[in-house]
Amino acid sequence: MKILVVDTTHGGTILASEFAKKKDNEVFAWDIYHTLKSPEHRTILDQGIELVDDTFLEENLVNHCVDDLMVVAPVHCNLPYNLTDSVPPKMITHHQAVYNLMKNRISVPIIEVTGVKGKTNSVAMLKEVFMDDNPLILSSLGIEIVEHGETKLLQKDISITPASIITAWESVENEYDIGMCIFEMSLGGTGLADVGVLTNIAEDYPIAHGNVRASQAKAQIFRSKIVVCENEVYHNYYKQLSLPYHTVNTFSLEGNPNVTAKMIEYGLQSSTFQVEVSDLKTLEEKSLNTSFKISTFAPAQHHLENTLSVICASLIMGVPKEIIIRGVSNFRGLPGRTSLKKLQNIRIIEEINPGINVTAIKKSVGMIKHFENPVLILGGEYGVTCEEVNEKSLSTFLEQLDVNIPLILTGDLGKSIYNSIARDSLYKAYILDALNFAQQIGGRNILLIYRTRFSDINRR
Repeated sequence: MKILVVDTTHGGTILASEFAKKKDNEVFAWDIYHTLKSPEHRTILDQGIELVDDTFLEENLVNHCVDDLMVVAPVHCNLPYNLTDSVPPKMITHHQAVYNLMKNRISVPIIEVTGVKGKTNSVAMLKEVFMDDNPLILSSLGIEIVEHGETKLLQKDISITPASIITAWESVENEYDIGMCIFEMSLGGTGLADVGVLTNIAEDYPIAHGNVRASQAKAQIFRSKIVVCENEVYHNYYKQLSLPYHTVNTFSLEGNPNVTAKMIEYGLQSSTFQVEVSDLKTLEEKSLNTSFKISTFAPAQHHLENTLSVICASLIMGVPKEIIIRGVSNFRGLPGRTSLKKLQNIRIIEEINPGINVTAIKKSVGMIKHFENPVLILGGEYGVTCEEVNEKSLSTFLEQLDVNIPLILTGDLGKSIYNSIARDSLYKAYILDALNFAQQIGGRNILLIYRTRFSDINRR
């Protein structure tokens, strides 16, 4: 079969290499974004993979040579042809390709986590719950394994494109005794998962040049055996669709989900709440009803919702509630991502994330407005993800921000906003200068929201 792998930027080189190992495959790779570097170029050619351009697909369509052609393209890719004008080739996404390549290689239980926000934090919390199962973890923090309660970082700064699952598994295959896998995935799931978690659709942003929405891409998570989904998201986006799922369990703070929280007492260092579980369907096809108390790092509503998704997934996997309580309570946030620092009598709440969006910013600001002497530091960089923050919407929100909350803007994003709003604010080019000034003006609860790659925070 002829296989055209589109997009060598987002894991396509890995997929092309794997397909090339299969007998009777003739593999072609299309560097649609023109980012392929010389070493990768040579590797592809050495494996017998032919590099092609846009004319390859066009010629095959025009000449009706598609019977034995399969196109493998990421869900966010907008191919520059209307494939409905002629008999189209078979098409699968990168996520589906990973399923086809790995379904017979990974024999341990798998949890996949996708969503607009909260993926990395949820994966980190799941790691705490499944610490005794020697998990393999793929997240935007890197590839990790846990052995005998100790975490070992195998590779850092890896993408969460589906092809990274192949990289993660090959880094441990035949070398470590892995008991399960926890994978953070962008734009949906592969179908490999026993439990697929959809944390939220905090913003339904456009992809594929505006032709597809994030919610449509993330529907791929419903290929999992059992799906965990935020209740409102499920009812608003997915309930009416014909999706290949078996069971869906929902979580939320409102409505009638399978997992919810009652008697919530928020705190910056630890929040306490009662978990209520109703008719939750497990992998063993049992219906679970239970209740128990949890204390964990969840200073705001969106953190608590992430926690509920983790509890829901863990219960589906059959984890005893005593282990869930212990694991979740051990989670103290991710340094630099969502975490709490104390400097004498000053508290700094950090929200550092490449995917920061306006919805998340609003929720984070709501977290500090009732605390003593709050200060907001906000800024970041451009180009850290495919989707930039909506500056117009963010500026409107900041214009309406309580005047009793001092606003300090920083970085390239902060400078642009500083020049566009009338509200009183101050600009500092560097984060440390912004933090120092926040303390000088009497800030006691400082919220630092900064849009950057996690690996870049060491510059501070």
